[in-house]
Amino acid sequence: MHSDAKHWLLRFAVFPPVMPSLGSPPNVVRSMEKDMTNQKAMKAPPVERTSADLVAEQVERLKKIFPEVVAEGKVNFEKLKITLGEIVDDSPERYSFTWAGKRDAVRLLQVPSRATLKPCPEASVDWETTKNVFIEGENLEVLKLLYRSYAGRVKTIYIDPPYNTGNDFIYPDNFADPLDTYLKLTGQKDSEGNLLTSNPETSGRYHSAWLTMMYPRLFISRQLLSDDGVIFVSIDDTELPRLRCLLDEIFGEEQFIGTFIWKSRHNVDSRDKTGVSSDHEYVVCYGRKIQGKEKDLDKYSNPDNDPRGPWMSDNMVGLATKDRRPNLHYDLINPESGINYGCPEKGWRFDPKSMARRIAEKRILWPASRDGRPRHKKFLRELKSMFTGFSTLLDVPNTSAGTQELRSIFGAEIFDFPKPVGLLKALVKQGDGEHRIYLDFFAGACSFAHAVLEQNREDGGARQFIVVQLPEPTRDDSAARKAGFRTIADIGKERIRRVIEKLKDEAKGHQNLFKDPEKPEDLGFRVFKLVESNYRQWRGVGQRDGEKYADEMDLFTDPLLPGWKPEHVIWEVALKQAYGLSSTAEEVKGVKGNRVWRVSDAERGQSFLISLDDELKAATVQALKLGKDDLFVCRDAALTDEQAANLALTCKLNTI
Repeated sequence: MHSDAKHWLLRFAVFPPVMPSLGSPPNVVRSMEKDMTNQKAMKAPPVERTSADLVAEQVERLKKIFPEVVAEGKVNFEKLKITLGEIVDDSPERYSFTWAGKRDAVRLLQVPSRATLKPCPEASVDWETTKNVFIEGENLEVLKLLYRSYAGRVKTIYIDPPYNTGNDFIYPDNFADPLDTYLKLTGQKDSEGNLLTSNPETSGRYHSAWLTMMYPRLFISRQLLSDDGVIFVSIDDTELPRLRCLLDEIFGEEQFIGTFIWKSRHNVDSRDKTGVSSDHEYVVCYGRKIQGKEKDLDKYSNPDNDPRGPWMSDNMVGLATKDRRPNLHYDLINPESGINYGCPEKGWRFDPKSMARRIAEKRILWPASRDGRPRHKKFLRELKSMFTGFSTLLDVPNTSAGTQELRSIFGAEIFDFPKPVGLLKALVKQGDGEHRIYLDFFAGACSFAHAVLEQNREDGGARQFIVVQLPEPTRDDSAARKAGFRTIADIGKERIRRVIEKLKDEAKGHQNLFKDPEKPEDLGFRVFKLVESNYRQWRGVGQRDGEKYADEMDLFTDPLLPGWKPEHVIWEVALKQAYGLSSTAEEVKGVKGNRVWRVSDAERGQSFLISLDDELKAATVQALKLGKDDLFVCRDAALTDEQAANLALTCKLNTI
C-alpha cells in the first residue's frame, strides 16, 4: 500500500468515524480506494454486491408520484402532507395495527442481503432445460435476492407458514446480521446452537414474535406479485385475526378476496379440554381476482341443430313483485298456438320489448300445456365467462390424504401434517396463470411443487414453480432421519424427483397433451443453495489501529474470496444484475486468450458477457466486437487504465 495512504489510515484510526460492521468498506475508504486505482471505478461502475435496497426502491416510487417531496434522497414529510391535503389523517386517535417488535421487523426488511445462491446441477433434474426451481435456504434472505429478478412477475404465491403453537418456532431472526445467523445454524460456520427457538405463550410476546417473523416476508412477497397476482396463506384459528390485519396493512384491505374454510381433520378430536373438535383450517386470499369455478358445460347441447350452436334451457321467471317491477308483470302468449301462460307471481325476467325480440329470434321454448312454464335458450357462445363463483367452503381432501400421498411416495410417514395435493391443485387453478410463475417460500415437503406438476399434466399448462425451504434438521428419532433424510429440504427435493419420475413413466407412449407442441412438458427442476457471497465483505477491525485498517484494505485488492469458482461468481453476478434463475450461462467459442461466458435470460430478453481471468487480452476485446448496448463484466484488476477507459466508451462495462 502507498505510504501516504498508510499515514492517512493511521490518522483515521485515531479519530475514526462510526464504522459499519458489514458490507462494503466505509465511504471514505472506498473514496481513497478509487484514487488508488486511478479512478477506474468512475469509468466502470462495479457490479451489485448485495440485494436491492428496498427503502431506496420505495423512495423512488414515491418520487415518481410526488417528485416535489423528495430532495437528495430524503422525503420531506411536511411537503407530502401539504401535497396530500385533506387525505392525511393527523388526528391523535386513529386506527392502527402495531405490535411489540414491529420496528425490528421493518429494520430487518431494510437490511440488504449479502448472500448469494449457489447452483447445484448435481442435485437437479434436467438442469439445462428446466425453468422450475428449488432453493434451499432461509426464505427472507432468498426473497431479498429474488427481488431484482422477479419483482412484479409472480402470478400466484401460496405459503403454509409455521403455525403459532407455542412450541418450536423456526426462522429466528438476527436483526444485525440475519445471514450470519443462518450460516451458523446450518453448520456453514462454526457455531453451537439449535435451529429451533421456543415461542411460549408465557413469553409476553407470543403473537408479536410471530408477526415480526411474518411481516418482512409478506412485504417482499407483495413486491414480487404481478398486478393481477394473488396470494394464498394457510392458517389456523390462533393467528387468523392478526394475519388478516397484517395482510390488510401490506396488501391493502381492498385487496382482500376471501377466507376459504378447509376441513382439515377427518376424525373428531376429543383431546381438547373445551370439548371442541377443531376440524378446519383457513386459506386467506388477497389480490384482485381469482379464476372462479368452471361452469358445467355438460348442460349445453344442440338437439335441434340450431345454427347458433349448443344451448341449454334456462329459467325466465323474475325475482320482483308487481309493486316493485310492474313492467315485468304481463301475460305471456305463444303467438303461434295462442296459448296464454299467464304471469308468475314474481313476473318475468325480461320486459315485454325484450321478450318480443326473443320470441322473434325463436329462442322461447313453449310447453304444450298452458300449465307449463316457458323457458328460453341460453347459448354457449353468449357466455361472457366460463367460470362462476368459487365457494369459500373448499371441497378438497383433508390432511390424512396428504399423509397417504407421502406414504405412497416414500413408504413411510416422514413428515407431519403435509398439505394434500388436492387442496393445492384447487388453489393453483384459481391462480389462473397457465404460463406464469408460482411461488411457495415455506415449502415443507413440497406439496405445492407436486401440485403444480400434476396440474400442468392435467390441463397442459406451463406453470413454473419456485419453492424455498429452510434446511431444518429432522429429529434424530424420526422416520425421516431413519429413511436417510437429514433435513426437511432433503425430503422436499427427493419428493419432487420421485414425482417427476412417476410423471415421466406415465407419459411414455402417450400423446403430448401440451398446448404448444414446441414447448414440451417441463419435468425438471434446478436446485440452488443459499450461501455466503463470493465477494469480500468489509467488517471493520474493531480497534483504533491504523495498521490493521491498512491490512484489511490490502485484502480488497482482490474482491473475490479465496477458493471462488467461476460458475458460482457468474451466478451471483447474474442474480444481482436482475437475471432470473432459469438463465443460461454458456462459454463463448472462438475466443482465444480468455474464457468468456454469455449469460442469457430468455424470458426477459437480456444477456451479458463475463470474463473472470486475471488479465484481459486485447485479442479478446477485438474478438467479442462489443457494442454500446452490450454489457461486459470483468475483474477490475484484469484491466489496464487504457482498457478500462476504452471499454467504458465502447460498451456498458461493470467490474468486480
